[in-house]
Amino acid sequence: METRNIFLNISPIDHRYSLSESSTYDKLALRISEQAAVVSCARAEIALVKAHLAVRGGLSADLEGKLDAIAETIDPSLVYIEEEKTKHNIRALVNVLKDMVPESVAPLVHLGATSVDILDTALSVRVRDCVRDVILPELRELESKLCEIAAREAATPEVGRTHGQHAVPITFGFAIAEYVSRLGKSILEIETRSNDLRGKLAGAVGAYNATSMIVKDPEDLERRYLGYLGLKPSEHSTQLVEPEYLLRLLLECNVAFGVIANLADDLRNLQRSEVGEVFEYFSATQVGSSTMPQKRNPWNSEHVKSLWKAFAPRVITFFMDQISEHQRDLTNSASQRFVADYLAGFTLAVSRMKSVVSGLQADREGMAKNLAGAGGKVKGGVLAEPAYILLAESGVSDGHEVIRKITLDAESNGITFYEALRKNADAFARITAQLEKLGVEDPSGFFAHPERYRGLAAEKAMRLSAKYSELMK
Repeated sequence: METRNIFLNISPIDHRYSLSESSTYDKLALRISEQAAVVSCARAEIALVKAHLAVRGGLSADLEGKLDAIAETIDPSLVYIEEEKTKHNIRALVNVLKDMVPESVAPLVHLGATSVDILDTALSVRVRDCVRDVILPELRELESKLCEIAAREAATPEVGRTHGQHAVPITFGFAIAEYVSRLGKSILEIETRSNDLRGKLAGAVGAYNATSMIVKDPEDLERRYLGYLGLKPSEHSTQLVEPEYLLRLLLECNVAFGVIANLADDLRNLQRSEVGEVFEYFSATQVGSSTMPQKRNPWNSEHVKSLWKAFAPRVITFFMDQISEHQRDLTNSASQRFVADYLAGFTLAVSRMKSVVSGLQADREGMAKNLAGAGGKVKGGVLAEPAYILLAESGVSDGHEVIRKITLDAESNGITFYEALRKNADAFARITAQLEKLGVEDPSGFFAHPERYRGLAAEKAMRLSAKYSELMK
């Protein structure tokens, strides 16, 4: 079959990303391309032949090797040419294989199977191998790099943010540890779900009608067939494997996709000119804008979120593919082909996110500057919370109101929260006494240093980094 110029391809996956993410793309192509789809169906057909031979006691090691080689070397173009005649993809594959296998076993090709015994089984193998060999390694590398940042920046002070406003202090490592935890759990779930994909050899309605005419134990034949492919049978089948095995895996991939998009969005916002707390690697030859030479746009983070926007909505189609009329209709035959596109888009986003975090650096001076000036109109106002809590602990029932008035005093007089707090001698004395009880070093100077109020941020960052670093091994 003629090879098409990649620049005449329609999907950006097959031209833009096949070039910019060539290593990842090549790994994906080996497992979920159209060639991979034909080869995986051929492997399933050969697995069925081997199962028949094994039941009959006629499968030698030499014959098994020859059959496996046939599946690996099948030419997809021959199958496509045959399909022009048959107008049926699996019957075309069967006809090609019958001409390739030894004449003595040709009658066993596709014997007792319906098309979806091959198609659903081959899809499970393809998706499982793609997840195991490409997606999970990419995810684990990304997670490990996030663990490194969380540990490295565990104690780096940063202002926390809620509702787009300055909140109480945290550390940058703690902020990254959020994604370490969220993504880490999703990776483990993806691994579990990928290992539970299923296949079938239960025939046109799932009741083993055809294979019951061939062997005494059709379920034993099914187990043998799937065993050659490393799968277990679907607990119940119609003409289809129960769709939820694949659906749950794809949904968990979309959970991970959302976590990564959220991380990309956070990193993009932290690179805003008015924030300036992190920066991505920017090569000496890289251009940020076609007209503004000084620009360093966070386009890689934006690119990840953009891929998420393009692919995340496809979960609606995955849900719609749950529904098939009675034992089967064909309404999923076209839509299910786009599972490969989704997996490719997800993997390319993971790969790009990995490149972002690989060169990510915290601007510690920028973080310190923002934290020192945090609190809206009141410099140091982010420490109003501990002041109120400590005052309440000292026995003042309206501590919140007392501190609120102190923040208003700081705002109206243009002084820091620390300076306004010291003006209220009673409140300051009570608060300092509470800090002394807690064993805090330099209690009287505590409110002059917002970075000291960080709770367990550093400890949690280190703990989560260590936990998921170990799990990723």
